[in-house]
Amino acid sequence: MQKHVIYLAGGCFWGVEEYFSRLHGVTDTEVGYANADQKGELTYELVCQGTTNACEAVKVTFDDESISLRKVLDAYFNVVDPTLHNRQGNDRGVQYRTGIYYVHDEDLTKIQARIALEQRRYQARIVTEVMPLMNFQLAETYHQDYLKKNPNGYCHIRFD
Repeated sequence: MQKHVIYLAGGCFWGVEEYFSRLHGVTDTEVGYANADQKGELTYELVCQGTTNACEAVKVTFDDESISLRKVLDAYFNVVDPTLHNRQGNDRGVQYRTGIYYVHDEDLTKIQARIALEQRRYQARIVTEVMPLMNFQLAETYHQDYLKKNPNGYCHIRFD
């Protein structure tokens, strides 16, 4: 098994985590706060103030022999609107922006190619942030696997 990691932001991390946890080949998901401007411990309340520049993101670990990065990105673009600035569903604020944060430099070319392909579907410009992961801090325990623990919890992603 060849493990690969990518960090994806797409609005509230509860739904993004649940969605990716259901994909064959994804071996682990963890929610947290990515690319904060400030050092120190982050909390949900602090991130929601919008002063940290952190976004809600999901660390997606997958077996790239079972599912390729391209398929992971295909799945990502199935559940986000990459043209919306700092919002998805009812969630609004910088912490709800869309973003793809990579840890492997060789992923950048694949991500850029996938975004170029996606741009053909939209008249509006794609505003999804693409950059190396600068930092990631796990969210509080109650946020981990939230929709598994609270199946009727809010989610902007439809699971039908």
